Amino acid sequence: MPGMAVLAPALEDTPFLRLWHGFLTGRAMVALALLLLQALGQALNQTPEPGVLLVCLAYLAATTALRVVGRHAPPAPHSGLHWLPSIGVDLVAVGALQLLHTGGMNFTPLFGLPILMASVLGTLTLALGTTAAATLLLLAWAWWLGQQTTGGDAAQRYLQAALTGTGYFIVAFLIHQLSARLVREQQIAQHSKMAALLQSQVSALVIQNLTDGVLVVDEECTVRMANPAGLLLLGCTPGSAPPFTLEQTSPWQPLVAMSRHTFHQEQPQVADVNLMGEGQSPIGLHVRTWLTAPRRTPGSRLCVMFLHDLREMQARLRTEKLAAMGRMSAAVAHEIRNPLAAIVQANALLEEELQDPGQKRLTHMVQQNADRLARIAEEILDIARVQHQISHAPAATVALDETVAQIWRDWSSHDPARRQALVALGTGAIHVEFDAEHLRRVLVNLLDNALRFMGSAPDSLQLSTRLHAPGQASMQVWSDGPPMDQSVERHLFEPFFSSESRSSGLGLYICRELCERHGASIGYQRASRPTQRGDVEGNAFTVHFRKTGQLQAPASLFDTIVV
Repeated sequence: MPGMAVLAPALEDTPFLRLWHGFLTGRAMVALALLLLQALGQALNQTPEPGVLLVCLAYLAATTALRVVGRHAPPAPHSGLHWLPSIGVDLVAVGALQLLHTGGMNFTPLFGLPILMASVLGTLTLALGTTAAATLLLLAWAWWLGQQTTGGDAAQRYLQAALTGTGYFIVAFLIHQLSARLVREQQIAQHSKMAALLQSQVSALVIQNLTDGVLVVDEECTVRMANPAGLLLLGCTPGSAPPFTLEQTSPWQPLVAMSRHTFHQEQPQVADVNLMGEGQSPIGLHVRTWLTAPRRTPGSRLCVMFLHDLREMQARLRTEKLAAMGRMSAAVAHEIRNPLAAIVQANALLEEELQDPGQKRLTHMVQQNADRLARIAEEILDIARVQHQISHAPAATVALDETVAQIWRDWSSHDPARRQALVALGTGAIHVEFDAEHLRRVLVNLLDNALRFMGSAPDSLQLSTRLHAPGQASMQVWSDGPPMDQSVERHLFEPFFSSESRSSGLGLYICRELCERHGASIGYQRASRPTQRGDVEGNAFTVHFRKTGQLQAPASLFDTIVV
């Protein structure tokens, strides 16, 4: 039946459950009222009707029992015997009261209760069937009166029963249609609510995980909503959350100006702004603003601001540029090796034939510059070798202190007078996941880099290993060199970047590439260390090794460089 299809999905819904509880409570209250009225009437009239009292008492017991037992869910809407404890009991009770009562009281209006229940909670078939049963009981009552009395107009009684039944049919049909419409409206509302909730959850998830900052600002420049990226770009303290005003902090004034301009122009705005914090580097932002749809309520429009960090964009462009430069440089380095080798060989043969000291100095100068050029070419090509070695090298572990000590002895033996350091190895027999040759390359690069900038004191260079937690070791190379400029520090580990004109700028890049490929990390910080001269600030490069037993970390961002 169509009515069943409409009603069935909604019977367990909260509104219909409340209606079911209302009907159950109403039946119990009607039964209690009937019992009290009948008892009071019989006491006043001194006319005992025990049958009527028994019916009222039984009806009260039946309605109370169903209110307790059947309160969890209404019956299924289709017709069946499961409606007998409710609709069936009501019809029988009203019919019995009408039959047994000898006074002038008419109980037939109580047929409206089961008819309403069937029309609201059941199918159209159940509603019309209940109405038909009530009408038949009315007609049977009219016939019964005709049998009991010889006088009176029987036709009028039948007509009255027929008119009452017709009214019940009309009411049952209309109530069922209204109930079906209520179900449809409720289903549409539930579907809309679920769709809105799902859309809200998806939007919140997307906004929370956007790398771009999102701010929702009202006309008073108060931030109503902000995602974590937006709070980070604004430099808010951890744990801070909206609402807060943009006018409270001077570095945010460019955003205040853009917000006000957006509201004034009532059009989206796009601009690049700089947030200048005291003692901090300026944060360049690409800002786009939109206005929400206008509302009738004054001041209800909101400005949505999208903040894109220009540093990230510049870093991505720089990475792409460096990758292209790396491919080109590797190709050039590969092409110059053969002519360079010919120059070196020819210069060596020429030097054997020369006797003049001035000419020998010239050939020595050629040899020195050719060697320098060869080293630069080898460093450029070294990127490809490193990636090839790592991709084909099996996983290995080394004893950190033992390996570091051996590398230090080999490195310092080349120039013992100058290559002095304070060595403190504190990890004992801890093994780390690293290839021995790769660890040598990393440490030698760091020591060479420190040697160029450190002072002349015996403890100007310090090499140490330490254990931070069980299985978590680190290695540090510290030197008392001067502090780096911020522009140099920002690009320390990028390829082809160097503060010296004679350097290829690949040493620290190769160190980071090797560390990341083995699941380790390398970083730089300005730190103070105790020396014979007291606490001295210097440059510290620290390698944090992967905790023993962890899976290999993902590859570096620069794996896409092809050389």
